[in-house]
Amino acid sequence: MAKTRIVGLSFEHFHMGDNLRAAAAHPDVELVGICDAEPRRMEEAIRNFGFSPEQVFTDYRQCLETCSPDVVILCPAAAGHGLWTKRVMEFGADAIIEKPMAASLAEADQMIAAAERSQRRLMIHWPMAWSAPHQTAQRMISEGEIGEVIEIHYYGGNRGPLYHGADKRETTAEEIAREKPHSWFYSKAAGGGSLLDYIGYGTTIGTWFFGGKKPLEVTATVDQPAGLEVDEHSIAVARYATGLSKFETRWGTFTDPWTLQPQPQCGFVIVGTEGTLGCYDYQTSVYLQTRTKPEIHQVPNDPVPPERANLVNYFLSRVDQQLPIDGPCSPEISRIGQQIVDTAIQSAAEKRTVALLD
Repeated sequence: MAKTRIVGLSFEHFHMGDNLRAAAAHPDVELVGICDAEPRRMEEAIRNFGFSPEQVFTDYRQCLETCSPDVVILCPAAAGHGLWTKRVMEFGADAIIEKPMAASLAEADQMIAAAERSQRRLMIHWPMAWSAPHQTAQRMISEGEIGEVIEIHYYGGNRGPLYHGADKRETTAEEIAREKPHSWFYSKAAGGGSLLDYIGYGTTIGTWFFGGKKPLEVTATVDQPAGLEVDEHSIAVARYATGLSKFETRWGTFTDPWTLQPQPQCGFVIVGTEGTLGCYDYQTSVYLQTRTKPEIHQVPNDPVPPERANLVNYFLSRVDQQLPIDGPCSPEISRIGQQIVDTAIQSAAEKRTVALLD
């Protein structure tokens, strides 16, 4: 059987290196090209994956015409997600786009419309979707171990988006100082800020835990760091029919959760009618309490099946089984997450509670 041809397009988000590594490791994938308008952003990928000069492009049209990919992995700045999804699908390829879904709900809808017009697959890549504790929590919720979900409390973040690169490589103080004035993460127009970059993890995976339920309204606030035009700390309270849930994100945690969990711990606490679940990033167990066993106790994570180990394994397994993208990476669940984010942005700007936008 012919291998799936994959191109990596736009390296504005450093997760491209991680995503290409997952593609390179898959036996049924051929990495056929990479493209970015700035050649320096591709240097690490060229070294890591051995791309030849003929496979490296700075013009996306030339890249797509030359490489004829089946799937394009996209990592542009958030405000470019709608444009790049449209461009890729006009060439007849499927698109996997790095989180967040978009910089606005209108842009998310443009992405969904482009996929529908072209009859191509669209997947939004939330890296924490492959987390063993989160997958375990979802399985336990679906089996009714804590009853109906009525509250979700999320705290997520890291020391900051410039403190690490692909493969969680630690960056130097000099690299951070050099990149920060030019980074899209700190540009309002490009879709920067902790609220837009990170709270979508909570609202999207939280919507998955909620079984697709939407809140009624959102009240949000953000910090205002001196010298920056974007936030580094945000808190959104969403009112559901079942009560209140909280989504908080922070650039500037004391430690990075993949190295050492900070306090507050990064992850979720999920409250149900019959119990509670704590599922924290990168932990080996989830923490359960139920009416029959109210003391908090650890439950080891389920083994992660190969088809849900990373974005490429998952995407190709859905194609092979002729199944739609589901869960937090689906356009449907991600769109609800984007609705909550858009509403939080408006609430923070207007300093008032806002009904869920649509």
